[in-house]
Amino acid sequence: MSGQSHRSWIQKLQDRWGVSASQVFVILIVFACTGFTVMFLKKPIVAFFVGDGEKSILFSFIYYILILPVYNIILLIYGFLFGQFDFFWKFEKRMFSRMIGRKEN
Repeated sequence: MSGQSHRSWIQKLQDRWGVSASQVFVILIVFACTGFTVMFLKKPIVAFFVGDGEKSILFSFIYYILILPVYNIILLIYGFLFGQFDFFWKFEKRMFSRMIGRKEN
């Protein structure tokens, strides 16, 4: 891959998010940290509720519904810690407005 191809996707993210190249890097780190945190929390949370037992389809369904707000809270916490709270707060508002079907202003 040439350096130009790397610039292209960073530039696309800069344009889409309206941020600098360094902010794109920090924002991607925040998403990565959030994903890893949720991944590491899953095992103890599942073990707390089901132990070594079989996970039911109902449990899986409830887990995936409840993980959304947990993920979003962790995303805001990491956004705050990395100095990007405003970006992630706006990101969250856009995401939830799309989920409930409201048009953006």
